[in-house]
Amino acid sequence: MKTPATFKNILIVRTDRIGDVVLTTPAIKALSQSYPGARISVLVAPATFDLVNGNPYLDNILVDDRQGRHKGVLGFLRLVQELRSKKYDLAIIYHTKRRYNLACGLAGIPCRLGYKNEKWGFLLTHPLKDVRPSGQKHEAAYCMDVLKAIGIADGNLDLFVPLQKDAETWVVHWMRENNLRSNEFIVIHPGASDPAKCWPAANFALLMGRLSERYALKIVLIGAGPTMPLADEILHQARPAPEFLNLTGKTSVAQMVSLLRRSRLLISNDSGPVHVAAGVGGSVISLFLRDQPGINPERWKPLGPRSYILCNKPGEKIKSEAKGLSNEDKLCSIKVEDVLKLTEQIFQKDNQYEIF
Repeated sequence: MKTPATFKNILIVRTDRIGDVVLTTPAIKALSQSYPGARISVLVAPATFDLVNGNPYLDNILVDDRQGRHKGVLGFLRLVQELRSKKYDLAIIYHTKRRYNLACGLAGIPCRLGYKNEKWGFLLTHPLKDVRPSGQKHEAAYCMDVLKAIGIADGNLDLFVPLQKDAETWVVHWMRENNLRSNEFIVIHPGASDPAKCWPAANFALLMGRLSERYALKIVLIGAGPTMPLADEILHQARPAPEFLNLTGKTSVAQMVSLLRRSRLLISNDSGPVHVAAGVGGSVISLFLRDQPGINPERWKPLGPRSYILCNKPGEKIKSEAKGLSNEDKLCSIKVEDVLKLTEQIFQKDNQYEIF
């Protein structure tokens, strides 16, 4: 591969979910610092644009709009043409899918670096063995390891999540409407990309009631649109209380960032918001119901000095069936009392809470 000094126009492909994008930001910084004369671009999905918009280590952001201008075969060819027009000399393909291995190849990018797998990894000019399924390192560290192929040594794993002006205006208005200031509310995110990662709804409902009894804090539910039925179920099981606010399906990604930046604590399943909270310096408890290689806490725990995890006991697994999961299908040793105890320990460290 070329020496670092010869790369002048670099594309990073990271078109997957929220957490994946956030955990790539240390590698983006290391790349920028090691290639100070290069122009660095990133290709992301529309949903994660605001997680990179304003990143000082990026020069350009491209969006793969698969529901719009890049939809279907003609849209894919349009994406290829757009990439070709940029004349990149290196593509670092973190989201190694057929679509992106092929697009970067057809775009004529001469050096294509990424993990070799069954998803047309043979199209990469510099394939790497995919060791991530072993889960021996953190995902952010794996992202950094890819850069060793172009002469970049390990960098720090500090995350960066930018703030958006419109979202900051929104959260100030929302707090004013609800008579809240920063650190006067706890955020709960009960959803996840996989039902097997979700703590039972009954547990979240009981936790919300116990938190509202113990602390003079509001409890705010968040999540994307598909999480709304789960949030409704949780609120139905919880006792009615004015302390409960439901923002599920009502916030953009940028608004979620601003909200988590001002929250006292985030309690969430293993999912993207835990990495956002860590990235803005917030306190977070991440609940891990799975501990199998590749999807384990060692790889996916939130990073940062105010990040904490609770895990199932060793050997516990989630019962999966084709029809999906119910609360009864879950062998989960994470109890409500465990979350309450850890919450109290976190608050005692910060000494910024009030118990009734």
